[in-house]
Amino acid sequence: MPRLLLLTADYFMTILRMNADINNLSTLRWLVTGGAGFIGLHLVEALLSQGQEVVVLDNHVTGSRVTLKRLGAGLDPNSPARLEMIEGDIRDISVCRAAVQGCHHVLHHAALGSVPASVADPATTHAVNEGGFLNILLAARDAGVKSVVFASSSAVYGDDSADVKREGQTGRVLSPYAAGKRANELQAEAFSACFGLPTVGLRYFNVYGPRQDPAGPYAAVIPVWLTTLVQGRKLKINGDGSTSRDFCFVADVVQANLRAALCGAPVGAQVFNIGSGQRTTLNDLLAALQHGLRAVGLPGTSQITHGPFRAGDILHSLAEITRAKEALGFAPAYDLKAGLAYTIGAWCSKTSGMRTAVQKSATVLAG
Repeated sequence: MPRLLLLTADYFMTILRMNADINNLSTLRWLVTGGAGFIGLHLVEALLSQGQEVVVLDNHVTGSRVTLKRLGAGLDPNSPARLEMIEGDIRDISVCRAAVQGCHHVLHHAALGSVPASVADPATTHAVNEGGFLNILLAARDAGVKSVVFASSSAVYGDDSADVKREGQTGRVLSPYAAGKRANELQAEAFSACFGLPTVGLRYFNVYGPRQDPAGPYAAVIPVWLTTLVQGRKLKINGDGSTSRDFCFVADVVQANLRAALCGAPVGAQVFNIGSGQRTTLNDLLAALQHGLRAVGLPGTSQITHGPFRAGDILHSLAEITRAKEALGFAPAYDLKAGLAYTIGAWCSKTSGMRTAVQKSATVLAG
């Protein structure tokens, strides 16, 4: 088994053993759009590890062909190939129809995921995120799939002043990206009402984990800070560090997707918050990253500077996940310490060749 799979198989197996309804599945065929991206790759890996057939639709603008090919190579060579890769764009309805044929479930994660990029180019964000999603819904409806699970975002809460975010209470959206995600939720609701298509929207909070790209101007905070600390460069915190977020490990996002697809809920549209349900300040995050790096023999030191709060940022965001627990059986399995241990171990193995990094990170979990 390639190192890629060894790094992640254990935490996927932990999740998939938590409940019989997502363990030892009969063989189904799944379409994962955006399957070469950060979350998509983890979904593909988990499904393949459970003997499922997977179709990946990705235009590879940001996704990784190489990683997908390694996943395919990790399959049992004595078994029929269970991974089909289609290079195409969700803005092309004919590509969407071809990809969804014969699939039982759709996990839709193809999107342009940056708030600042949506402000810079609203038209492209709209065409991909809203137009592309409509194409997926049309194709799924016509193919008679059992469910469409799609990535929404905590960005839909906008300027809602409540620190704890609840599904029924949203504010004024603050970006074209957020508006598009909210529009997707409404479009899914309409398709459920008009055509009986079961849809589930998952409002992700701050997702992190192995394979998350630290490059680019819109990268997420954890991979950026991890790289900055290891390289000993200056690390800038916007504000005084008291800003808080809900950081959700990617394996728990995988769990949420599988449960949402297989929950057997009545036909209709549903939306759920997906987070850890735990509040972490930026100061606490920094301390946890430094602790995790020291545990694998890296200093994790950096000069810390503070700048002004970033315009448009909310001070606090925490997911209320009661509805997901009750309706889906969702139960986060990884707190920040455990999730960072896996993330740091995978990063060390990839970037520095330290063979003991993953074993050391496991020690952190037991500590």
